[in-house]
Amino acid sequence: MVDLRVEAVRWVDNAFPGWIEVQFSDAGGTRRSLVDKAPVFSSAEDLGPFSDYPLAVSVACVVVETATAALGDDAVVTVSTSVHGITALNGEDEFSVRRSQLVP
Repeated sequence: MVDLRVEAVRWVDNAFPGWIEVQFSDAGGTRRSLVDKAPVFSSAEDLGPFSDYPLAVSVACVVVETATAALGDDAVVTVSTSVHGITALNGEDEFSVRRSQLVP
């Protein structure tokens, strides 16, 4: 398992334990949003309704596929956030991202 670097952009709901929206750009430059409970994201102890957003956090994921054509940090990998049942607003849970966006 690895973590995908994301950015907490706003507090969504006070329902226990609190919900936040995080965003990241995929390998193609498309901005993606995930909304889930604050504790799901690393460094969630810093997140609250009055936090100074945006804040750097991460979300657990698994590598599904690695592109063989590119090497190093520019390699494109497909990751899944289904580890904790997290999906994008459109229901997707697999994303192509740059290897440099991952935290081992």
